[in-house]
Amino acid sequence: MPTIAAFTLGCKVNQYDTRAMIERFIVDGYIETPFEDGGADVVLINTCTVTTVGDQKSRQAIRRAHRLHPCAAIIVSGCLAQRDSGTLAAMRSDGVRLVLGTQRRSEVVALLEEALQQTEPLVAVDGAIEREFEPLTVSASGEGRTRATLKIEEGCDSRCTYCIIPSVRGRVRSRPASEIRSEASRLVSGGYLEIVVTGVNMSAYGKDLTDGNGTALTLADAIEAIADSGVKRIRFSSLEPGIVGSAFVERIKRIPALCPHFPLALQSGSDTVLKRMGRGYTSAEYMRAAELLREAFPDSALTTDVLTGFPGETIEQFEETARFVEAAGFARIHVFPYSKREGTPAARLPGQLTSAVKAERARRLIELGQELEKRYMARMVGQVRAVLFERTSDGGCEGYTPEYVRVFADCVDKRLSGSIVKTRLTEITERGVRGVLIGR
Repeated sequence: MPTIAAFTLGCKVNQYDTRAMIERFIVDGYIETPFEDGGADVVLINTCTVTTVGDQKSRQAIRRAHRLHPCAAIIVSGCLAQRDSGTLAAMRSDGVRLVLGTQRRSEVVALLEEALQQTEPLVAVDGAIEREFEPLTVSASGEGRTRATLKIEEGCDSRCTYCIIPSVRGRVRSRPASEIRSEASRLVSGGYLEIVVTGVNMSAYGKDLTDGNGTALTLADAIEAIADSGVKRIRFSSLEPGIVGSAFVERIKRIPALCPHFPLALQSGSDTVLKRMGRGYTSAEYMRAAELLREAFPDSALTTDVLTGFPGETIEQFEETARFVEAAGFARIHVFPYSKREGTPAARLPGQLTSAVKAERARRLIELGQELEKRYMARMVGQVRAVLFERTSDGGCEGYTPEYVRVFADCVDKRLSGSIVKTRLTEITERGVRGVLIGR
């Protein structure tokens, strides 16, 4: 039987899309094999184009795939394929046979068969804006048997000045709540205890859909549909501050399965920089959203993304961001130095900073984030949390609390992998928090 391997770059949406395409091949009689093993008949590379580094890594992955799988037909999909299909199609000598963007993933098997009938790579890249939500589904995560990703939305209507994604993913298209409920139920039937909800801009979910009364749906409707499946845990992959109002918080706090972990995107703590970024909120509005979540979910983990070194960012504006990050008391922050992305308004702004300045500011924020993470974990010591153990190693168990705190515990029962166990958190270590198992 033919074999297929895959390599995914970028976000959880890409991970979901890869899984959906792999399952199309499995239904058609292919056997999935690990990418690192080499020798597959078909290799799928799902690319990223958020930054120039993402572009470089995507092209490197294609070349590496050809070295590991020299006889394979290589499919290149995803955001870079959508944005620069010609360059990728020119990699014929690296095994590329099909270039597929952010659409027509459900046709991937038929398109590959068509591509194999011709001498030149087939480019099957359509405009992303005109399409409806593509009916992709998954029955397994491909990352173990405890946590699965469920995609509820595609596209983004925001126009952040630094971001290329709306041009390659298209407008917001939401998945009907009935389909979300059905897929969640299939995942639960398959043994998954946690579902991670994802989308390109999932906070915009429902703006293009209405209920029976003509009222637009919201992200809360999607979360409630997933909760109907009986899943033990529901986790957000990202949130925008604009969605977090009193009505939204009132609805989600009534969902027992919802994990009190909120990845609320910040990008900058300076109102001046936020305005140049086109983010659509102020630092005060962001802080109010954080307060609403913490009032409803005490001890919740608030995590965020920060983009530093944006064009024109002064040292005073950087310091504003650093002070805001500390005042917000994040449990974890992901720091990204600004990367110039051709085709975005920010690439044309004056005041482009040097790589050295951006790296230094990123370093300072990373160190601050590490300190904040230690403070948050210290608050957890002595408390009991339900830990979903995801994998075991010799003599130990590893998993995550609902707040997404990494926990390690000594155990000999390998069956604990895929179980939720009450665990007392005892001390902070370099790897996370050590815990002692109490029981199920």
